[in-house]
Amino acid sequence: MSRARNLALFLVLAAVWGSAFMAIKAGLAYFPPVLFAAFRYDVAGVVMLAYAAYVVDDPIPRGRDEWAVVAVGATLIIAAYHAFLFVGETDPAVTSAVAAVIVSLSPVLTTVFARAFLPSERLTVVGVIGLLVGLVGAVVLAAPDPSNLAGGGTVPKLLVLLAAASFALGSVLTRASDADLPIETMEAWSMLLGAALMHLLSLGLGESAADVAWTAEALLALGYLSVVASGLGFLIYFDLLDRLGPIEINLVSYVAPVFAAVSGWLFLREAITLNTVAGFLIICLGFLLVKRAAFRDALREYGVVE
Repeated sequence: MSRARNLALFLVLAAVWGSAFMAIKAGLAYFPPVLFAAFRYDVAGVVMLAYAAYVVDDPIPRGRDEWAVVAVGATLIIAAYHAFLFVGETDPAVTSAVAAVIVSLSPVLTTVFARAFLPSERLTVVGVIGLLVGLVGAVVLAAPDPSNLAGGGTVPKLLVLLAAASFALGSVLTRASDADLPIETMEAWSMLLGAALMHLLSLGLGESAADVAWTAEALLALGYLSVVASGLGFLIYFDLLDRLGPIEINLVSYVAPVFAAVSGWLFLREAITLNTVAGFLIICLGFLLVKRAAFRDALREYGVVE
């Protein structure tokens, strides 16, 4: 029963986070990109802070080390990741599925950054091969045209790749910290501070709230991203993180693109190209090579292999 519950929650999380790429794409028709991301985390940060106040004895970071972790999360995991992602998705070539597949490279990039910043993490020869395979998948997906690198959505796709790298680096740096800060508290304050940073960036880019078209569709996209994808999504994530551990929960990144592709096709009539499917499969192969030992241990735990 517990395994069935875990599987059901895992699929719900993949569906919620996968369809979030579609909601971003839909909402960008009504919001300037960085301001849209900032509004999302204005709401999500309040929701997460309320949750942290409920489950944590002291939901406020204390001391320089704890605030440093929050600052890293706010800058890289929230502000940089979402600014790059939302701007990248403004391009028609970056469909919901394409964005989700590029972001699925994040766990592979996390391994690279972990090797640099976490001495206990080692990258073997096979792990290096897995990393290279994952990068090949990203290139296949981007399908750059050497004669016109600025065309065909290549630059926006690179922005989404920078988003994945920002998230991966932020994840490693927060994990490398010695601060004993509950993850709920870290996420809540990172969201709020990250939202503030994106508001500043939005002003610097000349975006304005006057440019927002406050339609029913706009409010639906913002509400879905803030309450469902961020609020409910992170509640499920924290629950599964305790039950499954970081290796298995990372697999969400590889199931989410399926839901991103389906929701993009259903609601936005986005086509699913051969390059998208091929890039997704190659990135999955790279992840399997990088995390092969963890997968072997997980399969042994479930009695699949001896």
